[in-house]
Amino acid sequence: MSDVFFAPGRTELAGNHTDHQKGRVIAAAVDTGLTAHCVKNNDNVIRIRSEGFGEDEIRLRYLDVKPEEFGTTRALVRGVAAAMQDFCLDIGGFDAVVTSNLPAGSGLSSSAAFAVLMGKILNAYYNDGKLEPIVIARLAQQAENQHFGKPCGLMDQLASSLGSCVYVDFATDEILPIETRFDEMGLTLCLTNTGGSHAGLETSYAMIPSDMTYIASLFDKGVLSEVDPAEFRSREWDVSYRPVRRAKHFFDENERVPKMRDALLRKDGETYMKLMNASGRSSEQYLNNIVTSATGDTKLEEGLELSAKLLEGKGAWRVHGGGFAGCVQALMPHEYFEEYKKGMEARFGAGSCQVLKI
Repeated sequence: MSDVFFAPGRTELAGNHTDHQKGRVIAAAVDTGLTAHCVKNNDNVIRIRSEGFGEDEIRLRYLDVKPEEFGTTRALVRGVAAAMQDFCLDIGGFDAVVTSNLPAGSGLSSSAAFAVLMGKILNAYYNDGKLEPIVIARLAQQAENQHFGKPCGLMDQLASSLGSCVYVDFATDEILPIETRFDEMGLTLCLTNTGGSHAGLETSYAMIPSDMTYIASLFDKGVLSEVDPAEFRSREWDVSYRPVRRAKHFFDENERVPKMRDALLRKDGETYMKLMNASGRSSEQYLNNIVTSATGDTKLEEGLELSAKLLEGKGAWRVHGGGFAGCVQALMPHEYFEEYKKGMEARFGAGSCQVLKI
């Protein structure tokens, strides 16, 4: 008899590329994710059979970082086990069959969900289930940072581990659950997969926190959340300089997130959509995470431009997640969704636009 574990994917609602600077975010678990059917073993080996990825076997005596495994499920398994050892927690073997109903290329953070899933299993089997969700999220983040080769913040892992919609201020460690019901506001939230690949974008993603941290260093600070926004804005900057633009995005976005939180709390869909559009414009104009010279892929840009034509004056649209490729997130009154879906799928293919349930 196997045990069943589940880790949901996540959608970022607000705070585009602010978490790695200890900024503010709103993220939500969704109703799709990864499911594992598991059996504990005494072999000190974790065996994972994943749909479409074959079988991996990770011996727990060997948990050093292996650069050749960057970007693989093996790296995440090894990384979570290593992180648990670093936290003086117990680990051991199990056999698991993992299935996913996360749409391919959806940007719903399958890597974070997988790492959280591994943490949940090891917590249940070898640590009496005593670990809080935030601890599992930190273990998963360490695995992604060190073993998977992804310099991400904690947002994705935290939303998946908590399994809810949350406002997080990483500078103060405030975590506020938010009961988010877009349907009760008469709104439909959806994602359109534009079909762009994330392959080859590691450097593009890594440059965003690097650029922001560089600006923070000019103020003798480690991250931008430690810098006084007024002091940043009081200086004369060359706005053509990419790190400056990205810092501007951070400060503007970090002030916008609490306003979006408050709009959700009072179920004010009109204000939320205005702020969501402002967030999207900031990502495009200042964060510059829409098109990259690394691949020359313009599908995401095309998806945002088409969304603007279909939803101008009706709804909101923005890049979803890390950017450079992937999905457009859109929010609109129910009556406009079918028209929007038809237009997006005419460009990006049948099934590319899907309703997102939080």
